[in-house]
Amino acid sequence: MRMLKLIQKNWRYYLQLMRTDKPIGTLLLLWPTYWALWLAADGFPQWHLLLIFSLGVFVMRSAGCVINDFADRKVDGKVKRTEQRPLAAGHVSAKEALVLFFVLIFAAFLLVLCLNLNTVLLSFAALGLAFCYPFMKRYTHLPQVVLGAAFSWSIPMAYMATLNTIPTEAWLLYGANLVWTVAYDTMYGMVDRDDDLKIGVKSTAILFGRFDKLIVSLLQLATILMLLFIASLHAWSYGLFVILSLVLVVLFSYQQYLIRDRQRELCFKAFLHNNYVGIAVWLAIVVSYS
Repeated sequence: MRMLKLIQKNWRYYLQLMRTDKPIGTLLLLWPTYWALWLAADGFPQWHLLLIFSLGVFVMRSAGCVINDFADRKVDGKVKRTEQRPLAAGHVSAKEALVLFFVLIFAAFLLVLCLNLNTVLLSFAALGLAFCYPFMKRYTHLPQVVLGAAFSWSIPMAYMATLNTIPTEAWLLYGANLVWTVAYDTMYGMVDRDDDLKIGVKSTAILFGRFDKLIVSLLQLATILMLLFIASLHAWSYGLFVILSLVLVVLFSYQQYLIRDRQRELCFKAFLHNNYVGIAVWLAIVVSYS
């Protein structure tokens, strides 16, 4: 009864804790999942796989946000961008956040049980990555790499669910997405760099220092080259190959333009802009099978 009253009272804060009002994280996780589903199926994936993975992306991203805020509950209040998050502002207790996290994880597990056994086994690695990522920023300057590993894990899972095996191509796509994730999350880290330095939180934005823009550009170039190599494995038409190349170059160049002066608002805008990168690659894959 007490739990029902809490849910009635705090459901809006629970939704905020899950970032339902900020879908960018879900989208950045969703597009690579769709890349993998379409490539693994050599075209439109099976409907049940599309539904399960779409729901799974939403649930796991929500769970990741909840455990992230739990891990950061003592530092979020010291950062301007995060001081009004439900845990930092005291609207939700740490216990409530943990209960919500485990409810979401249980929901994700029910979804994955609809897949083959090997995919179920892979899901445990996804859980481990999702749980440990928020704590990495206290121990390493490379939490963005761990985030990339977590955000990319749906790729081998999608191949396994479709083919019951993970071909080399899946790991190439995994690597491309990991590198891309480090690039855009470094731009996200550039938004909070000054605050992070004050409170002792680590990130690639701090590690890269004055070379941040250069390293992000190199990561973006690596992303393009890896994606184009995968496209070559599928014998894409020359026209589609060139169009995707140009689109990615234009999109990443615009992001470099936005972060040129390292202004917080523009760095955040560059981070958000990566949604278009995910869409562009997915559309190119869809067109390649039409």
